Amino acid sequence: MGSGASAGIKDKAVELFGPKLCKGGEEIDTATAFEGKKAVALYFSAHWCPPCRGFTPKFAEFYKNGLCDKGLEVVFISSDRDEASFKEYYGEQPWLALPFSARDKKAELSKKFKVEGIPTVVIVNAENGEVITKDGRSAVMKDPSGEKFPWIPPTFQEALGEKFMKGDAVVGKEAIEGKTLGLYFSAHWCPPCRAFTPQLAKWYSGIKKEVGDKFEIIFCSGDRSEEDMKSYYKEQCDAGGDWLCLPFDVKDNLDPLFEISGIPTFLIVSPDGKVINKSGRGLVPSATADQFPWKPPPIGDISAPDGINETPSICLMLESCEASLQKTIIEKLTPFAQKYADQEEPEFLFFAATKADGVAAQIRGMTGLEAVTTVSKHESSPTEGPKLVRTLSSDTPTIVLLDIPDEGGYYVGRMAKEMDGSGIQAMIDGRKNKTLERKQLG
Repeated sequence: MGSGASAGIKDKAVELFGPKLCKGGEEIDTATAFEGKKAVALYFSAHWCPPCRGFTPKFAEFYKNGLCDKGLEVVFISSDRDEASFKEYYGEQPWLALPFSARDKKAELSKKFKVEGIPTVVIVNAENGEVITKDGRSAVMKDPSGEKFPWIPPTFQEALGEKFMKGDAVVGKEAIEGKTLGLYFSAHWCPPCRAFTPQLAKWYSGIKKEVGDKFEIIFCSGDRSEEDMKSYYKEQCDAGGDWLCLPFDVKDNLDPLFEISGIPTFLIVSPDGKVINKSGRGLVPSATADQFPWKPPPIGDISAPDGINETPSICLMLESCEASLQKTIIEKLTPFAQKYADQEEPEFLFFAATKADGVAAQIRGMTGLEAVTTVSKHESSPTEGPKLVRTLSSDTPTIVLLDIPDEGGYYVGRMAKEMDGSGIQAMIDGRKNKTLERKQLG
């Protein structure tokens, strides 16, 4: 892709974008589009999006005033609703673009980089296509002249810095050495944060007595002033959360590393910064010391479906099963799900619905599955009148493969009676081979 690009690197560029890209009113070969470039920004944007139209002129100015010369190329990936809008909007932009006709490639890129909203700027290495940062928008706005281009994020240890607040005192890295960490991204101005903080503090004060020095929490503030941060941190300490706090001047350092897009967020990470549990909020208040370090189970509870919007998910709809059968099914399918959980980037997530409410009911509603109400053990005879309100099988419960990243696709199947994962594998294979009917969320 970059300077002196080999055939292999050029092939990667074509694989990523397809054979042709737009440059102004012309089409050029993707294989040679990035020669001499160090990094490529994939710019997901649209004409109809007000934040996009606010950001695009600034980004274009930065690009023309120096970022281009420093080795940045940009590819506009349109979410416009028609080609006329695409052409009008692209006419304002000075870089390359994915052809509007390449809608399948656009969908593939959005899915690959887990784009949830626009504008989004993903920076990749022009030499190998590897992601540098998915928060390129912040990188560009903080450094419009490209002094830190190509904006390689700091390592976990670099981002942490050397000092932490501990109440009114200052401590060094010895305070976290070798410890599993809870990273708490929160802010004083955020109502959900202020509701969750007392619960977290109460849980921490109890769990800390049992796990001791194996665990520590670091508050990563999203407050807008140092005074607000210190006031909020004092509230946390007073409530029992006498954990550590990043100093105000480095409070945002960890955000890009962990792609923090909303608060409150509570992550559990290893001493070297590897994520153990993305859904730390779900641990509070029930997680116990004997479950430390609180690695999520291979089959999660559908009531807290963390990651379901970003990753295809297997949903086991077990609401009509007795509790003992639910437990048996989950236990038997856990080894199958574990294979996916052990992947560095899991291809599929697994969730079990055990109660007929909340997210489970929403999934049934969105996918047109019959609701779970009361199911009798035996079908009634015509003379007795109908006793079955709904016909649902507890022998072969329904499986829903939700593929929200694929523009809201889903697939419906049945669990194999052997409960060995073969029914799920058949669905996965059918989706891949396009032999299983794809349905669309309404």
